[in-house]
Amino acid sequence: MEKRSSKGGATVLIVGAGPAGLVLGNLLLAAGVDCLIVERSSRAHVERRARAGFLAAETVRVLVGNGLGAGLLARGRTHGTCVFRTERGEFALRYGSLGRGEAHTVYPQQDLVSDLVAEFLRRGGDLRFGTPVSEVGGLDGERPWLMAHGPQGPYRLTGRYVAGCDGRQGTCRQQIPAGEVRAHRRRHGVSWLALLVGTPPALPAVTYAVHERGFAGHMARTPSVTRYYLQCEPGTDPGSWSETAVWDELDLRMRAERFGPLRRGPVLERAVVDLESDVLDPMQYGRLFLAGDAAGLISPSAAKGANLAVMAAQTLARAFTTAVHEGDEEPLARYSATCLPRIWRAQEFSHWMIGLLHAPHGDDEESRFLRALRDSRLENLRTSTVQQHSFADNYAGL
Repeated sequence: MEKRSSKGGATVLIVGAGPAGLVLGNLLLAAGVDCLIVERSSRAHVERRARAGFLAAETVRVLVGNGLGAGLLARGRTHGTCVFRTERGEFALRYGSLGRGEAHTVYPQQDLVSDLVAEFLRRGGDLRFGTPVSEVGGLDGERPWLMAHGPQGPYRLTGRYVAGCDGRQGTCRQQIPAGEVRAHRRRHGVSWLALLVGTPPALPAVTYAVHERGFAGHMARTPSVTRYYLQCEPGTDPGSWSETAVWDELDLRMRAERFGPLRRGPVLERAVVDLESDVLDPMQYGRLFLAGDAAGLISPSAAKGANLAVMAAQTLARAFTTAVHEGDEEPLARYSATCLPRIWRAQEFSHWMIGLLHAPHGDDEESRFLRALRDSRLENLRTSTVQQHSFADNYAGL
């Protein structure tokens, strides 16, 4: 049972119970800072929705170091190799032994979210599911507020600060007045059919396949569930792909005839993901501070989204704690300047990965040029030790 507070607010009002909001809430409770979380979806939905599953080493250190890593330590699996398949063959890049020597921990985001919810409630946190926020106000004053809509109707929550962790389409981001932040956006012109299938991983490592028909990818999630991606035309209806068509295309692009068969099974979930990126600068306005996808969206090509969310939550938790306990708001004033260099480095690598895995299919001069450029990047990654070490640092790090 989610705890309900009779108070009309808290020192920090957190909107959104994703990784950013839940990590922030747990860190604030541990630091003795009063907070509450409101989430528009139900608990069942939040704990079931499948998202990313690759946690960087620094993310794991943050979670474990703050008592939030028991589940991932018990059930997560370490991955330090990725494989690239092209028409020239296959090569493995053991990034866990390159660069800083860091690997990923594969742990489904829905499992991490479930862990974080349970721990927040165990610590006595006030977490209100099924409570959308329609309006945020007073951000340029001393007492910002939220208009929340619970099962019994609308009510106002007031606080000292608001943390917007409710995603790119959430209310908090929309409440910033025009002209107060700059949005940097790019639509990459690439779409993926994202698939969750009910089979064990067919391959021992993350595998990226570059094919003339488009990109395909294989990513482990759990011992019984695997994530696959298929590049598709923008605007594709995910329901237009039959299971037979999905598996036939995966076999073709991943060159199963050459490298071995995939494990066919039921498609549990499917959606089309348009690769887009955006960054808000600054990530704050008045008493509102954004974290996670609310502050910026990154394409899934390099598995950085949840990791950036956790790092932003840690930065914000420290700044709130200093402001509340020491009366020093300078770390809050520097919040955007602290986070944005890390975010832009991740965006640059994500953009590079998109160019590594995709190129136009056309026969015009520009398409041929971009395909040759992509092939050169792959060859450089295959043969250059310097490039491999740089890839490892960016791929596994933040």
